[in-house]
Amino acid sequence: MQVHLLDATYELFRSHFAPRPQSLDPSGHPINATVGIIESTLYLLREEGVTHLGCAADHVIESWRNERYAGYKTSFGMDPALLGQFTLAEDALRALGVVVWPLIEWEADDGLGTAAVRYADEPGVERVVIMTPDKDMGQCVREDGKVVQYDRRQRLLIDADGVRKKFGVSPESIPDFLALVGDSADGFPGIPGWGKVSAGVVLTRYSHLEQIPENVRDWDINVRGAGALATALREHHADALLFRELATLVVDVPLVSESVDELRWRGAHRADFTAIAERLGKPELVGRVHKWAD
Repeated sequence: MQVHLLDATYELFRSHFAPRPQSLDPSGHPINATVGIIESTLYLLREEGVTHLGCAADHVIESWRNERYAGYKTSFGMDPALLGQFTLAEDALRALGVVVWPLIEWEADDGLGTAAVRYADEPGVERVVIMTPDKDMGQCVREDGKVVQYDRRQRLLIDADGVRKKFGVSPESIPDFLALVGDSADGFPGIPGWGKVSAGVVLTRYSHLEQIPENVRDWDINVRGAGALATALREHHADALLFRELATLVVDVPLVSESVDELRWRGAHRADFTAIAERLGKPELVGRVHKWAD
């Protein structure tokens, strides 16, 4: 079997910003994001044959990382129409009969990483597929192929060689890579002067920040502007370590204990899903469910 792990927050954003006519519930509240995640999840279960599915969701945007770094991403400035659907989308996914892990202290990515570690070596699990294009999830991809990423928008499966092709570094070096180049989506800038090419070359030779010689004369690789890069890393070493901490996923989040069998999709819960469809003012969604648990 394959276990699929869905980044519900990413899917919610993707649905919210998709070019489609605006939908409102009977009270006039926007519901595009929720309807979109219902439809895309049903597509996974119906058309793509997903059998075992778990969803991690940011119940709130802020997490422990905001305590570590003031510039880390927050919900400030986010569209209230999108924020207002976070809990609604979780309810909709549960009504679909899907396991949902809502994260408060941690991020959805931490939940996905935890689940990947938990299930990859379970008996009968051939592969864990993490469905998100997020850069930091590349660190979870395994060399043995037991954990891969899948970008649903591009329909692209990313294994360890795919991570190297995309970033120029191996999965184990992704947090170090992001520490050097930064991650604008998460709100930390990286180290001045470091770019994807230079970080890729250096981390291919020295896998982690601690292994990069402080003095450029000790580097045994050729990289453009090596002297300036070494100086910048030395002067901003504490920042680099902090940024790597922010980029490193927590893989022991206390998720509700779910066995692999509990992830098996048995169908939507008729009463709960019908109630959600009525709440959305979209009764036609009931007819799109192809399997009921009761």
